[in-house]
Amino acid sequence: MIKVCKSIVEWPWFERSILSLIVLNGVVLGLETYPFLASNFHLQFVTFNQLVLIVFVVEAVIKIIAVAPRFQLYFLNGWNLFDFTIVVFSLIPQTGEYALIARMVRLLRIMRLITAVPELRLIVVTLIRSLPGLGHVILLLAVLFYIYAIAGYHLFHEHDPFHWNSLGISLITLFRVLTLEDWTDVMYTAMELHHLAWVYFVSFVVVAAFVVINMFIAVVLNNLHKTQQESEITQVSNVRGQIIYELRESRKTLERVERALKRSQQELNRPQDWRNALPTSIRRPEFPQLTDLKPCEISVRPFHQRHALTTW
Repeated sequence: MIKVCKSIVEWPWFERSILSLIVLNGVVLGLETYPFLASNFHLQFVTFNQLVLIVFVVEAVIKIIAVAPRFQLYFLNGWNLFDFTIVVFSLIPQTGEYALIARMVRLLRIMRLITAVPELRLIVVTLIRSLPGLGHVILLLAVLFYIYAIAGYHLFHEHDPFHWNSLGISLITLFRVLTLEDWTDVMYTAMELHHLAWVYFVSFVVVAAFVVINMFIAVVLNNLHKTQQESEITQVSNVRGQIIYELRESRKTLERVERALKRSQQELNRPQDWRNALPTSIRRPEFPQLTDLKPCEISVRPFHQRHALTTW
């Protein structure tokens, strides 16, 4: 059973089928948002969702059996645990007070695309690992925002109170400038006050939008390279661990066979009385040994003498 499940998991079309089913499930969830389709094909949609849930449950069971008896290989893997959690929460009934929660959990099935595609897993792991480094970049960006917001308030709040009326409004305006969404309109309004106001906006765009954002990209790419290297090392380690485990199991099997052969050899070398192996009914009687007989003398006389032989 374990070998069959392991062969199924290692079959390339197994993962491809699950990936296709996830995509198809996402398409169906999108079609359910159209009232016409939801009313006319409600039964078909419900049946399809139930079939998808059954397939996901069977998939999880097969993957768990495939790693038996080392179940930690499945449950200590973050991606497998993520899939298993989604499958468990998908068992929530879609009626009653939990209907909304069940619908939201169904949406999480689409996130299984991340676990099904190795490249997406690599990107997600990279982003998570980049958070500590991105924190310092965000802190630097926050300092720039704070300085430019206060400077903008003092420079333009009287001329353009709509965009620079307070610290909070100034921060929102700078975020608009950072996204490069119609930021020139704000700059032209400020230039009505002074023709050198463009220096303020251009310097902020260059420092915040170009330099700081590129620092974000640099941190992510650096962690992406490290994650790729560690992923390759992890794959090699997993293969090595699997080989070591199989070698240990093979050694245990050989030791058991060797012990069995030794016991068989001992049984063959043990001396046995062949008569004891026969049934009692056909055993030959044991005769007394000749050493138990007493010596005797025999005297022979001619035949015409009718005297018996004398023995003593």
